[in-house]
Amino acid sequence: MKNAVSLCLCAFLFGGTAMAEEPSYGARLEGFDYPFTTEIFNTISQNQPVEMAFMDIAAAQPNGRTVVLLHGKNFCAATWEGTIAALSDAGYRVIAPDQVGFCKSSKPENYQYSFHALAHNTRALLDQRGIDRAIIVGHLMGGMLAARYTLMYPQDVETLVMVNPIGLEDWKAKGVPYTPVGQGIENELKTTAESIRAYQEKFYYNGQWRPEYDRWVSMQAGIYRGEGREIVARAQALTSDMVYTQPVVHEFGNIAVRTVLMIGQTDRTAPGAAAAPADVAGTLGNYPALGKEAAERIPQAELVEFAELGHSPQIQDPERFHAALLKALAEQK
Repeated sequence: MKNAVSLCLCAFLFGGTAMAEEPSYGARLEGFDYPFTTEIFNTISQNQPVEMAFMDIAAAQPNGRTVVLLHGKNFCAATWEGTIAALSDAGYRVIAPDQVGFCKSSKPENYQYSFHALAHNTRALLDQRGIDRAIIVGHLMGGMLAARYTLMYPQDVETLVMVNPIGLEDWKAKGVPYTPVGQGIENELKTTAESIRAYQEKFYYNGQWRPEYDRWVSMQAGIYRGEGREIVARAQALTSDMVYTQPVVHEFGNIAVRTVLMIGQTDRTAPGAAAAPADVAGTLGNYPALGKEAAERIPQAELVEFAELGHSPQIQDPERFHAALLKALAEQK
């Protein structure tokens, strides 16, 4: 992380070791293979054509329920690989999209990024796939998007699940300074595998790194090595601006569906903390407290806590996380 919100949002999800030959990918992750067949949803958003990459995985023995998985800011649909497999094996149809501006989806030069727009695009994708109602699961920034989607389309959400979402606090209101988009782009262009890995190891995994994490570091760092790195940096800076300026935490009391908060207790992710005054920075990213506060604000909330796990419990301890997720989903049909 550097001294800017946008960089914090970018670098905190990256952490990579230097390898002999680090791969580079295109602006739409060309060259990186997803674990399941990837399709493209073509739609019109803000009077221009956009493309959403997504995976639609059918269950071998369908139970009639669908789960939509929303990725974090610097993750992609592919990082849900283990969760997709666990849900599919349990009978769920799974839809895992890349949002416009991310990963294998298009990154329009002129696009006003908002959680409302991304939620609307997601609803259009589900309409096209014939899905009226689904379980919405969001991780990191995807948690903010999942909350916005639920506020916009409560009748279409069976259960809302937020996994260590960012946005459980309003950084702007707490004193984190604003980063102009131009500065954010400059910060994004400094992203390396080493900076990604260092942040993830410290804030995500409580100083404990495993070789299996390197795949996702390589994916994220590779997109910054390719010829489209400027396109990626601009999209990331604009979406960082979206995250900072569009808090959803103040509307938690309006969420009208069953909500499951799944919180790794060692998580200390705090976008912008490095740029904030020390007395402010020290108060940010306290997920044990933030999870409890969110559960109190959301009327139908249930809190699932993972001691000794961090920002990505589904990656850090897949067996434990998936058992808890399937148990929570089985409790409401």
